[in-house]
Amino acid sequence: MNFAFEPHPSPVSANERAARLVDPGFGRVFTDHMAVLHYSDGRGWHDGRIAQRMPLTMDPASSVLHYAQEIFEGLKAYRLEDGGLALFRPEANARRFNASARRMAMPDLPEELFLESVERLVLTEREWMPSVEGGSLYLRPFMIASEAFLGVKPSAEYLYMVLASSVGAYWKGGARAVSLWVSHDYTRAAPGGTGAAKCGGNYATSLIAQQEAMRRGYDQVVFLDATERRWIEELGGMNIFFVFEDGSLRTPPLTGTILPGITRDSILQIARDQGLVVQEEPYAIEDWRADAASGRLVESFACGTAAVVTPIGRVAGPDYEFTIGSGGTGQLTAHFLERLSAIQRGRAEDSHGWLHRIG
Repeated sequence: MNFAFEPHPSPVSANERAARLVDPGFGRVFTDHMAVLHYSDGRGWHDGRIAQRMPLTMDPASSVLHYAQEIFEGLKAYRLEDGGLALFRPEANARRFNASARRMAMPDLPEELFLESVERLVLTEREWMPSVEGGSLYLRPFMIASEAFLGVKPSAEYLYMVLASSVGAYWKGGARAVSLWVSHDYTRAAPGGTGAAKCGGNYATSLIAQQEAMRRGYDQVVFLDATERRWIEELGGMNIFFVFEDGSLRTPPLTGTILPGITRDSILQIARDQGLVVQEEPYAIEDWRADAASGRLVESFACGTAAVVTPIGRVAGPDYEFTIGSGGTGQLTAHFLERLSAIQRGRAEDSHGWLHRIG
């Protein structure tokens, strides 16, 4: 499909754009344009364009507002050392987007359309790429059910869009060790549910637990399984790893209740390339506590597109609290952060072909 270009009639001036990019933060500075694509039963995907970013006009009966049929993705575009632009593993995002769509009874988006939409938007908005340390263009592809009806069935119409947001480093001053509250009252996902889909409902249900964690003075929440309330699953928006004194790693397995993170998969491949022992096996909260106390566990970290790799320093629950290692950033945690960042920005060998150069 050829995405038609409809230029913004009054784009942000170069001076104003430069001012916004001095300290963009995360997820608050948006570019002038977005990608748009429509779907309807019988016609399929059509009317692709790169158009001005503007408010949506929606019928109040649009099914997304009543039945929450929606999915999204998150990926970044980087400026490389040689001045070029690249996406990091966008094909994996395209595959996961379709896996989420199938779980939510939504139509597949051909992978080539997903890739073309993000490529075209990045090339259009390349001047919005921040030059600050850790800067990138964060891309948010998403699909919503747009048919106007009140009835419980899959929508017959959908709207796909991609937003671009200029972002700096997720943590100012470099990655810092975060503190976690273990939720024993709320769960993120259950067997047979939507835990492996990247849909907004998963994040909405995590907010009350995240709110509780912050009220208690912790940075993030970590969820246990819904059946036994014992097995560690993931944070509200990041996967989790455990590093042991023998240099081995463990991460919870993908059993349908955990989002299959692309950063998670990248770390698994990097670790195995380096000969490290990696286990995708369940890990119980009582073992986490005991191993941290004995010194068998030396590091824990979370990972995801936004922050890449985040060290975990302190963990607490209703009647316990413990520290991971020294409470700071461990050696392997720092190594994975540096290694991934170097690949993403073209400073290291890309042996897996993860960089998708554009332009």
